Amino acid sequence: MKLQISKICKNVALASCLVAGLAMTSVASEIEKIHFLIPGGAGGGWDGTARGVGEALKKSGLVDETSFENMSGGGGGKAIAYLIETADKQQDTLMVNSTPIVIRSLQGVFPQSFRDLSLISAVVADYGALVVRADSKYKTWADVKAAFDKNPRKVKIAGGSSRGSMDHLVAAQIFKAAGGNPTNVRYVPYDAGGKALAGLLTGEVDVLSTGLGEVLEKHKKGEVRIIGITSDESIDGIPSFKSMGVDAYFANWRGFFGAPNLPQEKIDAFAKVLGDMYKTKEWETVRARNGWANLYKPTTQFKTFLENQEKTISSLMKEMGFL
Repeated sequence: MKLQISKICKNVALASCLVAGLAMTSVASEIEKIHFLIPGGAGGGWDGTARGVGEALKKSGLVDETSFENMSGGGGGKAIAYLIETADKQQDTLMVNSTPIVIRSLQGVFPQSFRDLSLISAVVADYGALVVRADSKYKTWADVKAAFDKNPRKVKIAGGSSRGSMDHLVAAQIFKAAGGNPTNVRYVPYDAGGKALAGLLTGEVDVLSTGLGEVLEKHKKGEVRIIGITSDESIDGIPSFKSMGVDAYFANWRGFFGAPNLPQEKIDAFAKVLGDMYKTKEWETVRARNGWANLYKPTTQFKTFLENQEKTISSLMKEMGFL
């Protein structure tokens, strides 16, 4: 695909050579392979998003080769630092991330922010969910809220990230919207969503705060029960908190970043292949399976979106005492 134009010119006339040269330039700018860097462990939202996007890109033929690397640590900071420090070797790498890159940067969990990376595009939005075991004594949101009102310390709520992070923030937002004190939420942090889910299933905690996409299939199979989601409307029979009288809305974006100082043409090519992905049936299969909403905001739109979210979250975190 990337034959040098000079070699082509040995076999074609000059006019044809010019056309071939333009064609080769176009092809060379396309994305042939993507290495997905995942800042958390297996089973979490970042992992599912990267592997789902990779699956759709490869099965649709938009990308020839995909690979995946999980790199947990530092609330996502380890992978960000690695991407920056090895930037010259990461020209084909896309790092998945989401709202926590904004939250943890504000908290000083790591010194970098989204401004230190090449912004490719937001891709999906995932609603927050509160989840219990299938055999939990808590059958509904009303049961959880009643127990919280009686003694909030007895309701242990897990999340796949550190205290003051998104899973914590979403749970606190829900209880605050229901008239509770958000600082009373007893949050138990785990390193990655898969571990938090395991903590729920083994009975270490009572409730899991996570993304809808991480637990939707397990809910449908009866392995867990989702008692409420932070969307405007109910989805697949799962009640939204708004439908239960709790004005709690939250949509977590997930998207992709490249190494710093990527050439603009590479940034645009990455953004384009992600945009083309939305037109494929392979992507629709992945999206529907995970309960995601499409959220395509490439390059400069992504930057504006992140700057606005940073302002909103900073204000919310200060109000709730997390910042």
